[in-house]
Amino acid sequence: MKKLLVIIVLILSFSAIYAQEAKEKKYPKLPAVDVKTLNGTTFNTGNISNDGKPVIISLWATWCKPCVAELLAIADVYDDWVEETGVKLYAISIDDSKTAARVAPFVNGKGWDYEVLQDPNWDFKRAMNVPDVPYLCILNGNGEIVWQHSSYAPGSEEEVYQELLKLIQK
Repeated sequence: MKKLLVIIVLILSFSAIYAQEAKEKKYPKLPAVDVKTLNGTTFNTGNISNDGKPVIISLWATWCKPCVAELLAIADVYDDWVEETGVKLYAISIDDSKTAARVAPFVNGKGWDYEVLQDPNWDFKRAMNVPDVPYLCILNGNGEIVWQHSSYAPGSEEEVYQELLKLIQK
């Protein structure tokens, strides 16, 4: 009888632990990879943070029309998003060594308020297992990837916004 009671207590304990772990969903962390700033200094993506607020990471290229369209669409609403959610956007260009010199003038011409980084060797892109751009992900305040999508269609920035709202309501 004592053995049966011990077994039941153990089963209930393990069930409670499993239920708690299932409740606390584990998300992948952003990989720490060296990329470049627009002025050429090294920046490690492991240092991407926003004081506990959400972060958007967009992998893009100057030659990618859907990438530019997505970043332009977000630029139209970005100030509102920052005000409402505190989000910060990092636009990481995958332009290679042939086109990397175009990134800074391109960004300046668009007037984007994003943090812009460069991944000319695609080290970050590979670490993220991103097959192609445009790619966008959202990090929670702990630097965990909680949402991601590839490609862009007009209006999909609304889905990004809705995901941000869900994140800040938790």
